[in-house]
Amino acid sequence: MDKYSVLKQIFGHDTFREGQEGLIDELLNGHDVLGVMPTGAGKSICYQIPALLLDGVTLVISPLISLMKDQVMALKASGVAAAYINSSLTPGQQAEAIRRASNGAYKVIYVAPERLEMPSFIHFAQQTPVSLLAVDEAHCVSQWGHDFRPSYLHIAEFVNKLSVRPPVAAFTATATRQVRTDIIRLLHLEEPYCLTTGFNRPNLHFSNVKPTDKFNMLLSFLREMDGDCGIVYCNTRKTVEDVTLRLLEEGYSATRYHAGLNDAERHENQNAFQFDQAKIMVATNAFGMGIDKSNVRFVVHYNMPRNLESYYQEAGRAGRDGQPAECLLLYSGQDVITGKWMIEHNDENSELSPQQRETLMKLDLEKLKQMTYYATSKRCLRQFILRYFGEQDVEQACDNCSVCEDAPFEVDTGKRLYSRTEDQRLIRKEERTARRGERKNRRLNEMDGFTAWERALFENLKTLRHLIALKKGVPAYTVFSDAALRDMVRKHPTSMDGFLDVSGVGLVKQEQYGQVFLAVIRDGREPNDALLDLRETAKRAPAPKSTASD
Repeated sequence: MDKYSVLKQIFGHDTFREGQEGLIDELLNGHDVLGVMPTGAGKSICYQIPALLLDGVTLVISPLISLMKDQVMALKASGVAAAYINSSLTPGQQAEAIRRASNGAYKVIYVAPERLEMPSFIHFAQQTPVSLLAVDEAHCVSQWGHDFRPSYLHIAEFVNKLSVRPPVAAFTATATRQVRTDIIRLLHLEEPYCLTTGFNRPNLHFSNVKPTDKFNMLLSFLREMDGDCGIVYCNTRKTVEDVTLRLLEEGYSATRYHAGLNDAERHENQNAFQFDQAKIMVATNAFGMGIDKSNVRFVVHYNMPRNLESYYQEAGRAGRDGQPAECLLLYSGQDVITGKWMIEHNDENSELSPQQRETLMKLDLEKLKQMTYYATSKRCLRQFILRYFGEQDVEQACDNCSVCEDAPFEVDTGKRLYSRTEDQRLIRKEERTARRGERKNRRLNEMDGFTAWERALFENLKTLRHLIALKKGVPAYTVFSDAALRDMVRKHPTSMDGFLDVSGVGLVKQEQYGQVFLAVIRDGREPNDALLDLRETAKRAPAPKSTASD
């Protein structure tokens, strides 16, 4: 197979997104690469396709257990032999995974950076043909980055220990020029092909608000989101607990995630969110790096993060499907005080020398200052973000943020702050509500002018996907993304061959799900549990005749 065959037959796409093909070609030619691509741009494809075309195994360095599980689950759903080896497995399970890997059972293996220092894993890697080493969230290697992890500094040493040096691929969504330089230097990338596709996410709407009462503001916002799925980030565990409890008392389907919970509860709560059993995840920044959930329609920062890199990465978990999404930051002066205290009392990087810690603290305080400038900015928020990440050729106004829309920064959610008359205040509120309504209507119309009948079909396909996900015990997005469902509505396939033409449908998913989805699309059957037995009965029935529209 070639790269185009893998793209279509495994991942179900006809064309590459911006930047993907160039990175893939360089890796297939044995060259190192650095890809800086925004969340949702398809970074994983850039190393997964070479992994399937090259001999041997691809090792993917990933910082979070939950991220590894999500990626492996998605690969398996597409028919790719993949595994992860991390501390969530028992020693026996880890040994069995390595034994299978040694026998060539997997093409892609995800590991945490700490595992690269273990003698048993080093021995395995030295005895196994490693065709590619991919470093996800590569900004973690840099002290100038927002999520520095000393364990990433050992990656280059691990590569040097391999019998044959494979090409090294580094990927990140948020990296300033200084961080990009650090990634190349600290990972020892050799004359890498560097690609930055840009940081702009035009589907995201940014709003900064300084409310008199944050929780009341959050409730007002959630009412406007009308049951959509989203994340609320808080800066402390206590705030997470408080906000979650109050949301539950208000009748919202919410769950929580922070480092103070035991592993079992974190896993259970993350699954509840991934499986859409809980619509709102209230969490600290311990949740979500690289989370691959396409239907997150909003991200609220209940507290201001300590740096713009963290903010943009977390906000970017909304709208991964390319559809309109809301990013709301609730600011208060106390957030600055709390952020400064947390920086000055940070003891996470115990491996650093006192001088290195001092340097890092000064850097983090400067980042906090820039974050505060953004949170209180009176110029276009999108322009502020893009220029921070080094994009100078930016339009003056995006018309898709609270500043460009002239929305008020200080908002009265308790006693009145403004000297405006009641009529003026109501007019401004109606204008803001109308703008949000327009954005929501664009999403309901799927940005493609769907008719009422097509929207009904889309909802039926979502229901069918939900039933399949429950039966298989997997998140809904691993069955099909919302983008794939929209393409089904647009193309309206009537045969298995036509179903394969849908974006996001590869050969494995065509075989697994084609008959049941065609029953809803072509035959108009209602999605229900009984329909899930259709695939088995279809194997014994004559194939349906094609129509002229196939």
